[in-house]
Amino acid sequence: MKVTDLVAEFSKPIIEEHGCSLWDVEYVREGSERYLRIYLDKEGGIDIDDCEKIHRAIDPILDEKDPIAESYHFEVCSAGLERTLKRPEDFAKFMGSAVLVKLYRPRNGLKELPGTLRGYEDGRITIEAGKETITFEKSEVALVRLRVEF
Repeated sequence: MKVTDLVAEFSKPIIEEHGCSLWDVEYVREGSERYLRIYLDKEGGIDIDDCEKIHRAIDPILDEKDPIAESYHFEVCSAGLERTLKRPEDFAKFMGSAVLVKLYRPRNGLKELPGTLRGYEDGRITIEAGKETITFEKSEVALVRLRVEF
């Protein structure tokens, strides 16, 4: 089982006990450092107190279960307004929202396309960009995140 799946499995009930929901877990290398990050969501938004309470609740369990051999930094964060959409349920929840699609290779000279999320099926993403409707295959898309418009 992947570290992120294991951490999600034992963290989810604790997070829900605190009135929040688990958005994502990532384990990444940034430079020479490793980070384990838990991203939270909650109706009305996450604040620093939510992050601190959940960090304090999960930290001893991480020490006990010891799912990561090397040293790492543990962070609990809000999923944020411009959160990454990954799972089918993420796309369903934010259908009709402003998104930014980042591509592995340029399409018509662009690697980033802003638009409105109009469809998601079997990994294929459809956005409306101006008057044009564009569908991307899963293999083309590096990242899809919500986009805040001011």
